[in-house]
Formats: sequence, C-alpha cells, structure tokens
Amino acid sequence: MLRRVPPSLTALGRKPIPNDLWIGGRSFILRRVFKNDFFAATAMYECNGDRVLVKIQREAPFLGLPLAWVGRILANREWAALMRLQELEAVPNAVARLSPSRFARQFIEGHAMQSGERVADDFHTHLRNAVAEMHRRGMAYVDLEKCENVLVGDDGRPYLMDFQIAWYWPARRGGELWLMRAVRSWLQRGDLYHLRKLQRRTRPDQLTADELAASYRKPWFVRWHRTLTYPFTYVRRAILDRIDPRRGRSERGRVHDESAVAGAK
Repeated sequence: MLRRVPPSLTALGRKPIPNDLWIGGRSFILRRVFKNDFFAATAMYECNGDRVLVKIQREAPFLGLPLAWVGRILANREWAALMRLQELEAVPNAVARLSPSRFARQFIEGHAMQSGERVADDFHTHLRNAVAEMHRRGMAYVDLEKCENVLVGDDGRPYLMDFQIAWYWPARRGGELWLMRAVRSWLQRGDLYHLRKLQRRTRPDQLTADELAASYRKPWFVRWHRTLTYPFTYVRRAILDRIDPRRGRSERGRVHDESAVAGAK
C-alpha cells in the first residue's frame, strides 16, 4: 500500500479541504477533489445541480516558513487573468473570490486532452483563436507544453483552465518597456510552437508538411529555458520522489482515489 502523502506537500497542510463552502449566498457541498499538491488544491462543489470549481492556493507553512503570502500572490494572478479573459469561450467564467487565496470559477464537464486522441475537426481552430486573443490582450498562456493542460469539453471544444503561470505585465508597471515586451514576445512565440506540437500529437492529418516539420523545431528560447531550469527540476523531482508516495502515478498531486468523491449519493 502507498504511504500517506506528507501533509507538508499539500496546499492546506494538516487542514482538510472544506466539506462545504458559502458561495454567492448559497451552500455548496464538496463532491470531488481533483488535485491537491504543494501549491494548490482543486475541487468541485455542487448546490442543487449547479457546479463550480474551487481553487485553494497554498495556505499552509512549510518547514516552519509561512507561505500563505505565496498563495495570495498566485490567487491574485490567476483571478486577474480570469477576469481579463471573461469573454473568451475557451476560458471558464469567474464566479466568486472567496478569500485572498481562494476563488470559484465555472465548472466545465470534460477530460484532459491525451496524446493520440482524435479531437474534433475544428478543435485546434478554436484553440488557436483563443490563444491569439490572449496574445492580443497582452498575455501569454505559457502552459501548453503538455496535452493534459488543455481540457476537451463534453461539447468537443477546447478550454484553458489553469492560469497560474500565465504571463501578463501591466503597462502601468513597465509592461511596455523594451525588455518586458521582448519577454512577452518570446513567451507568445512559445505558445505558438506548443500549439503546433499539440496539433501534431492529436490531429497531425491537419498539418501541412512545412507545419509538421516546424512542430519539431524548438525555438531557441524554449531550449534555453529548459537548459536553465533542468538542474532545479531534476533536484526537486528527486527529492519529491523520495518523500511523495504518488510518484509514478501521472501528474503529481492529482487525486485518483474514488474516496475523493464526497457526498455522491
């Protein structure tokens, strides 16, 4: 049997994920926990058939160090991104800000896109259009490297769900200075490269020979980023693999156990 996950590696530490939350003047009951990792817990709550997804960013300390401030920063960034992209069909609606480190958004039925999955003919057109509109609004998504980071809705459309590392730097804080514009451009070009790669993995039949070849050519800044971050990533994974029993079970922090479903009857 797997050992229990150390509480220090979960967003709430020894505190349980709430069984109910007051959202918009109504009591929502916990139905399922999807993920509970170091930085955030993500769960679905329901009230009379209405469902919302609640994200709780880091609130617990780690090794005696207070980290609630990290959770507040991450929640602020993600909430701001949701609010900035509210009109996009590929982005879930913001529902309510519950606390400095918690918020609720629209729950969308679907599944994580898988490599080799044959998505709808217009799936990548909708996805490209959504990312292009994000870019037009001065943002970069940054998190398109893996197929699993895109949700395939039950309606067959793509949805972008996680804006924790999305890039946006307001002009009032220097976002239009040369360096910031250069970084934004690099990240946006990275988005475009990863879009081609996702299409190669799911609908290669829709790519021309030139587009297929381009999907294998990593931009220099993508290679540079991986080279720069690899030592940190390697050490972090080695440490977590020693102390986290969920190693080898797909994405770290994702909850697979049926016990994650609460109040289903």
